[in-house]
Amino acid sequence: MVKLQEKNEQLGKILRDMGRVMVAFSGGVDSAVVLKRAQEELGDDVLAVVVNSELFRDSEFEAAVKLAKDLGVRVHTTEIKELEQPEIVANNPDSWYFSKKLLYTHLNKLAEEMDYPYVLDGMIKDDEEDFRPGLKARTEEGIRSVLQEANFYKTDVRALAKELDLPVWDKVASCSLASRIPYGTELSADLIDQVNKAELYLQSLGFEKVRVRYHDNVARIEVAPEKITEVLFKREEIGKQLKVFGFDYVSVDLAGYRTGSMNEVIEQEEKKAYA
Repeated sequence: MVKLQEKNEQLGKILRDMGRVMVAFSGGVDSAVVLKRAQEELGDDVLAVVVNSELFRDSEFEAAVKLAKDLGVRVHTTEIKELEQPEIVANNPDSWYFSKKLLYTHLNKLAEEMDYPYVLDGMIKDDEEDFRPGLKARTEEGIRSVLQEANFYKTDVRALAKELDLPVWDKVASCSLASRIPYGTELSADLIDQVNKAELYLQSLGFEKVRVRYHDNVARIEVAPEKITEVLFKREEIGKQLKVFGFDYVSVDLAGYRTGSMNEVIEQEEKKAYA
């Protein structure tokens, strides 16, 4: 098994060979490692681009901007309007492709205007093992996934982030709020707001790892398995509040918290189409 130090050295070489880069910075652990290592290798020839989107929380955008500034990296903020794109609003499995296509074409346009020859993202080797239509858009747009190129898995990224003293080294993974809505249910600002409010409420109760999945106005709550009993203990309080947010029924998923659970219903052949 390749040691973390060797992977980090390879990452450094990849970055040095690029010379000048723009980093798509979300504020998560993966892109934070890319940004920090790029800064170490390239100094002022690094720009963090933080994208505000209707499908992500404003708090995530604000935290990403703050972290990039705290790291001493120049920051450029921008915005995309995903709910103005019919292919994304349709919320089919290929909507993830169109979402990433919108993002990457936007970033490439900025890179051309600002004279950055490379745009980097934070995709890791684990992303190759899940349903990720965005990989196809990434490849089409020539975005560089330097962590994948240096063979980084999530465990490697978190270990290096801790060594680099990044405050987000153990941050819970975030994802587009569209991932809470089942395929075939059209996205809307109201629906996104509904699941967002429900999750923020549950987080305020101490459930750090939580997803609220929407199913025809039924809330399916995912928390860590060891936290399920705690949810049930607070079921009356939680049920009452989620109904205020517009849900008719509230349920708890006995399988617990997991990323990409909406992808479990996608047929294998459909997944292969976007490999």
